Amino acid sequence: MSRTKMSKAGAVVLPKAVRDAHGFSEGTEFEVIDGGREIMLRPVEAKAEAPKKTLTVEEFLAMRPVYKGPPLTDEMIRKGIEEEARRRWDEENSR
Repeated sequence: MSRTKMSKAGAVVLPKAVRDAHGFSEGTEFEVIDGGREIMLRPVEAKAEAPKKTLTVEEFLAMRPVYKGPPLTDEMIRKGIEEEARRRWDEENSR
């Protein structure tokens, strides 16, 4: 039998021998079952994640929106940012 203590934050560390015996690793999720005077931890079955698809450069570039308007100057962009910042400031401070 192993013993452990609960921290101020409520964390309980499973002893290394128990983790190793059951193959528990960082991120393992447990269901907490309150049985009155006993508390049980039941590991939650890990769901197999679908493999993440990687994109080619061509696929990535095809996904991005393309601006089709007139050319923008740095001054136009700066002015737009300032106007939006001012609008958000006014909106936040009018509450």
